[in-house]
Amino acid sequence: MQRISIQLARETPDDWWEVEALYDLCFAPGRTALSSYRLREDVPPIAELCWTARDPDYVLAGVVRCWPVKVANQATILLGPIAVHPTRQGEGIAALLIYKIIEAASDLGWPRVLLVGDAPYYQRFGFQRLHGVKMPPPTNPDRVLGLALKDAAWDGVRGPVCKASDCNSTG
Repeated sequence: MQRISIQLARETPDDWWEVEALYDLCFAPGRTALSSYRLREDVPPIAELCWTARDPDYVLAGVVRCWPVKVANQATILLGPIAVHPTRQGEGIAALLIYKIIEAASDLGWPRVLLVGDAPYYQRFGFQRLHGVKMPPPTNPDRVLGLALKDAAWDGVRGPVCKASDCNSTG
């Protein structure tokens, strides 16, 4: 099996339209109606945690963006959306992007990461189901997963997930 070289780079403003087109291709234009988008609406993503994956011909193969949220007034990263072009799925591109986000977020001092996804897939990266952390409805609670980047970062962190700018001091 031939390995294809993938170059990871931080997303730039010039990437925006191409990234949006890939998200639309992978998730359909109605993706912004999903409940997690309520947490992203009118909030800029965390620029240092938005990455592209391109092949040697500079073709966009995958992308990931991350957003600031709070749970119980605790700063948290909302990972996603992550998308890989349908013709490139199964090549490990999503895993490269996830590992990059975990590394970069840890280097930046973030304590925890949250996502909505399939536990069997994300468990290999260390994500576990979060009990008591509530995403906006109608999110299936079994798909609310978290990863502690610092020891015990999720201990006692329970409650609704909110935009970082909308949370009050009591969480």
